[in-house]
Amino acid sequence: MVARFVNGKSIRGMLHYNENKVIAGEASLLLASGFAADINSFSLEQKLQRFEHLTMLNNRVKTNAIHITLNFDGQDKLNNEVLQQITLSYMERIGFGDQPYLVYKHTDAAHTHVHIATINIKADGNRIDTHGIGWELSEPARMELEKEYGLVQAKGRQNSNALGIKPADIEKVAYGKTPTKRAITNIVNAVIDTYKFASLAEFNVILQQFNITADRGAENTMMRQKNGLIYSIINEKGEQVGIPIKASAIYNKPTLANLKKQFEKNIERRKVYKEPFKKAIEEVFRRYAAISKNTFIAELQKQHIHVVFRVNDNGFTYGVTYIDNKNKTVFNGSDLGKSYSAKAILERLDINDKLREPVQQAQLKSKVKATGQKTVHQPTAYLKQLEQTNYLKLAIAKYQPEAAPSIPRKKRKKKNKGQQQDQELSL
Repeated sequence: MVARFVNGKSIRGMLHYNENKVIAGEASLLLASGFAADINSFSLEQKLQRFEHLTMLNNRVKTNAIHITLNFDGQDKLNNEVLQQITLSYMERIGFGDQPYLVYKHTDAAHTHVHIATINIKADGNRIDTHGIGWELSEPARMELEKEYGLVQAKGRQNSNALGIKPADIEKVAYGKTPTKRAITNIVNAVIDTYKFASLAEFNVILQQFNITADRGAENTMMRQKNGLIYSIINEKGEQVGIPIKASAIYNKPTLANLKKQFEKNIERRKVYKEPFKKAIEEVFRRYAAISKNTFIAELQKQHIHVVFRVNDNGFTYGVTYIDNKNKTVFNGSDLGKSYSAKAILERLDINDKLREPVQQAQLKSKVKATGQKTVHQPTAYLKQLEQTNYLKLAIAKYQPEAAPSIPRKKRKKKNKGQQQDQELSL
């Protein structure tokens, strides 16, 4: 489960956004807490009055609207009753259990998620301090609820559906079956909420995965000079479909000025993913003695990393962008280092593919590591079995002592008796 806590200045805007989803059949009112009467009989204005009654108690607080989203993994199969229990428990744990709030279940994405609209002004007129609430209260509550309800943990979401955002349906937009503004709003806000990007170009590369583009207008136009921004739905050829929408007309106002604030935050937020990005790229090159451009792209796609080579009208490749749809992070090649720029990557690519010979051993090692089995050392392929010889036998025999040849003894000459006596007398 992923929880996002956002402060705002307009509870009216939040209610309009969710109620329009209900009208479009893309959401339903799941829960209403702190409303005395039957909420289903309430009009939009009556719902709004319940919140405004409290905000009027403290006019000094301008940022009084709270918009919370609880996002669940695609593997989490949750019915409405369980969603209600999780939401009630979450709001209680972050200190908003006594506040009035409305919960909407949205069905416009590939995963289950709910939107919660509330305010931070209590019945006594005091303000609920939300500074640091994300890490101090929301994050512990999220982890506790994951364990209690057996939810897929946020840190394990890489094993699930990576994108989680439905691309704009081009055919429905083209035939007027889906209002362009609503389709663009859903995707743009989802991307801003979940992805970490640090420039308009990076933001655009992500959006184009979902058939959306952000355009500043041509050079020397009034829109470019005033830092304007419009969003359009595009087809697979990059051609505009439907009517463009001004950024200022979209809920949460994703204007260029507001996006730049997001850029600065994301530069820090994405730093932790830089080294894993480089490691994933090097791992692909390590497995191949030669690798083509298409195979390079396909191999990274298996890891949910989308590679986009940027090419100008003359066919010259001037840049490369890597989008990690698993960790919702994007980097330009130059941001990772010179070795990962478009020029450096293209120099490392080849026309054909050739796997390195030890790839079978690498696969065995990874399999052993994954299963926790001990490595069995096999005989090295290039060592031949020694043939049996009689070298050892001969060597042993060579150093055994041999019998010394017998030397015939010399016969001593017998001395006569007279000579023997003379010698004895002389002594």
